[in-house]
Amino acid sequence: MKITKVINNSFVCAYDSNNKEVVVMGKGIGFKAKEGDIVSKKRIEKIFIMDDKSSVDKFKQLLEKLPLEHFRLSYEIISYARRTLGQKLNENIYITLTDHINFAVKRFKKGMMFPNPLLWEVKQFYKSEYLIGEYALRLIKEKLEIEMNEDEAASIALHIVNAEYNTNMNDALKITTLISDIVKIINDFYRIKLDEESLHYSRLITHLKFLSQRLFLNETIKDTDDILVDMITSRYEKEFECSLRIKEYIEKKYEHEVSREELAYLAVHIKRVSMYAEDL
Repeated sequence: MKITKVINNSFVCAYDSNNKEVVVMGKGIGFKAKEGDIVSKKRIEKIFIMDDKSSVDKFKQLLEKLPLEHFRLSYEIISYARRTLGQKLNENIYITLTDHINFAVKRFKKGMMFPNPLLWEVKQFYKSEYLIGEYALRLIKEKLEIEMNEDEAASIALHIVNAEYNTNMNDALKITTLISDIVKIINDFYRIKLDEESLHYSRLITHLKFLSQRLFLNETIKDTDDILVDMITSRYEKEFECSLRIKEYIEKKYEHEVSREELAYLAVHIKRVSMYAEDL
């Protein structure tokens, strides 16, 4: 790879074998380097491949203007998240999370810390991601001697969620609110309190995450067995009725249609979770 731009001592831009512009990180990789030099493979620590040129440009601008320690923090948090979750995260998180942490540190120093209105929902529906947020706060305290509150852990968790599901922050907030509202509809419909520690509840929340994601990405379930759907709707009449309530809510508030197949699978989860709920 040939260097096209030296950002600083630790970052350079180059074109990979597919002629795609990438950002390369490595200790001293940009020191005394210049455009046209070959990137030393021995110095490469990480190659960042962004979605498009606009993302690459944003990433370069961040690396040029913010303190390197803020990026290092972000990098360590993301590496920990990958190991903990065991799955791929969208590379754009290096832009969004780094920018967020940099801004959060500035706000903290000015005494401008704001409550996160979705704190409870994030702790409830994204437990693994929230624990990563708590890890991030411990790291920030260790590296920067800044002690942030749990609202910030929730905000960091939502950035992790974005990278998991390939959504933007606006959709992540909508998805979190949608899940909370659907749980409330189920509780109200049956006049129960769902057991939030049960395996069935955990499976319901996982299903709702993917249902919400499909809705906001305008995707639908494919290759569905119509006979199976018919059997579910006839066998679980009450649960399907509850699903219809949820459908009405989604279509009214978000103007997204919910297919019969989606309702049928949702009814199955509602059946399971309602069986072990606590009456109000």
